[in-house]
Amino acid sequence: MKKLMITATIVLGTLSMQAGTTFIKTTKVQLETTQEEYKEIDAVPAAIKTALDNAYPGVKLEKAYVNEKKEYKIEIVVREVKSVVYTDAQGNILKK
Repeated sequence: MKKLMITATIVLGTLSMQAGTTFIKTTKVQLETTQEEYKEIDAVPAAIKTALDNAYPGVKLEKAYVNEKKEYKIEIVVREVKSVVYTDAQGNILKK
């Protein structure tokens, strides 16, 4: 009799778990990134060179790019570590 009661309890418990309705809420996240177009240039203004020399002693300029807002993206090497620095035309370092 105990086995019958235990079996009935297990069967009813299993059936009630399968009969439950499951709701799944999904959220869509739309990520929009704006990447400003930078064009490669050969030389940077002297103010930028001076600012980089002061901020990063021993800096080497690898490549330089400029966008329409006259913001500069400069690839530099300091003590064999490559980095990218953003500046304005006056040499002020921007945080991006």
